[in-house]
Amino acid sequence: MTNQQIIKNIALDTLQLESKSILDLSNIIDSNFCDIIDTLKECKGKIVLTGIGKSAIIGMKISATLNSTGSKSIFLHLGDALHGDMGVIGKEDVVICISKSGESDEIISLSNHLNKNKILLIGISCIKNSSLDNLSKMFIHTKIDREACHNNLAPTTSSTCHLAIGDAIAMTLQKIKGFTPNDFSKYHPSGSLGKQLSLTLKNLIDDNRKPIVKNSSSFLKIIDEISANMYGATAVLDGDRIVGVITDGDIRRVIEKKQNIENICAKDFMNHSPKIMNENTLAIDALKHMKENSISQVLILNDNDKYIGIVHILDIIKQGISYE
Repeated sequence: MTNQQIIKNIALDTLQLESKSILDLSNIIDSNFCDIIDTLKECKGKIVLTGIGKSAIIGMKISATLNSTGSKSIFLHLGDALHGDMGVIGKEDVVICISKSGESDEIISLSNHLNKNKILLIGISCIKNSSLDNLSKMFIHTKIDREACHNNLAPTTSSTCHLAIGDAIAMTLQKIKGFTPNDFSKYHPSGSLGKQLSLTLKNLIDDNRKPIVKNSSSFLKIIDEISANMYGATAVLDGDRIVGVITDGDIRRVIEKKQNIENICAKDFMNHSPKIMNENTLAIDALKHMKENSISQVLILNDNDKYIGIVHILDIIKQGISYE
């Protein structure tokens, strides 16, 4: 067997083992799981994730996912909790402790503190009847056959399963709480995901670049207007009303026909069906429209149907928004 074959086999064995273990978790999506979700949904405080070692890293990720999907959460390292940081846990909080073995002195100390203050503990562990199981008010048993580690030591399958069950908890809470895309954008205002859900064409309008020509504008005037504003197009207005659009492609086609440009004005070759959008249109929707119609820009109206400018497809793409 070649070195490449050995590498491929190890990688495939890892993926197959972990994927099977995740699928096996479907057996624990039962009434106990539903009760845990109901408890977390009714939590008036925050959901506190805690653990040690690799479980701590998984806890941080689950806490972050809960926060971004509408469930207030913090991560508290179990070691730090027992050395002065326990005070961040409030009486209305729910604590979720993650541990592969469910056995440690820290878990016992944590349970004693929580019991004394009547704070609910939910345990997640691969070992049934462990200390964590026995000390928790509610418990999720993430049974695994073995770790992907060939020594069956390094947390691999176990941590993957804990991450997956954390996602299952977060996604269930997100759905039953009615968490919407608009809510999501409030939690992600600066990232590309947030922009896709909140960035409108109004945000992309440049007030200093608003190309306009009239029906009677000359060919040279049209070229100057398009060149000066660098959108590759200009709106054609009759008073305050948009009656057409002229793009650099339209200019090129007139020149290719070798027409006498001195006698040509905007109304002679403008497109009478310009693509127009309202300023409150989401940029992602505008991008989709542009790509589907093979156009590079749209004319923008405000809520009073007044022309306020042009948005080019590159203005949207530069914001990190994409559409496939």
